Amino acid sequence: MLRVGVLGAGHLGKIHLRLLNESKKYELIGFYDADVVNAKKVEAESGYTYFDNINTLIASVDVVDIVTPTLSHFECAKKAIENGKHIFIEKPITNTYEEAEELLNLERKYRIKGQVGHVERFNPAFSAVKHQIENPMFIETHRLAEFNPRGTDVPVVLDLMIHDIDAILSVVKAEVKQINASGVSVISKSPDIANARIEFENGCVANLTASRISLKNMRKSRFFQKDAYISIDFLDKKVEVVKMKDAPENPGDFDMVLQNAEGEKKQIYFENPDVGVNNAILDELESFAEAIEKDITPLVSLSQGAKALKVALQIIASFKKERTF
Repeated sequence: MLRVGVLGAGHLGKIHLRLLNESKKYELIGFYDADVVNAKKVEAESGYTYFDNINTLIASVDVVDIVTPTLSHFECAKKAIENGKHIFIEKPITNTYEEAEELLNLERKYRIKGQVGHVERFNPAFSAVKHQIENPMFIETHRLAEFNPRGTDVPVVLDLMIHDIDAILSVVKAEVKQINASGVSVISKSPDIANARIEFENGCVANLTASRISLKNMRKSRFFQKDAYISIDFLDKKVEVVKMKDAPENPGDFDMVLQNAEGEKKQIYFENPDVGVNNAILDELESFAEAIEKDITPLVSLSQGAKALKVALQIIASFKKERTF
């Protein structure tokens, strides 16, 4: 079992603490939180050991799980890496791309492993069909959430949209060519609604929309590729796969057949992949433990987390200007 310590005992940090305590791959040593009042409350309620010194906790573990506010990600990760510890760090990887690049340099220098908490990669709906997403040419995502003051200190791009950015980058095997985006501030001082159009070098286009002031929650993505349409509902854990193949010479009465302008006939058929049941956060934490044990690259490496952040920051930079109404 890997000895692990958690930095940050807020909403998500408490979830990590509980899951790490339950995991058979980790031994939870304790946690550190800069908010002493909150830390002592968590210790009293849960029984997890509170370390009042971050350096003492880092020295006591093999893995440091960083679930602090984004602004402190870099300093926490740097301190852990320089002490030779593996790091799991929540998304976004850091506050700036320059900080992310520095972490990549430190990762290589100290030969540690790092993983970024892009949890949607472990969503069972995404896992069920990812292998079928081959060379998508148009992608559309909608990630809408009801208003919650938690997280509004950063633009909605870094709060919500970055999940879809990471998922898209994991399936589109091409570099980003151009980004056009707009963002609007409604309640927060940073954009609450954003739309981005990402064009890739291979011709793929992704249209992303994110909002944190919607009346209902939605997390859906649609992938269009040659002879296939794949829909993923990340929230309800559902998938829909519609494919086309050359129509038989004598189609059955219930076969769905389309004919294009050139006279080519295609048969439409549906697939219903099995979607498992899992705890995505536990899976991502335990997959990191396996990467350390087997000495393999983590599923969501620091490099991938840095790429997602770079695109997110490019989207923010492309906002013409924030508007309120």
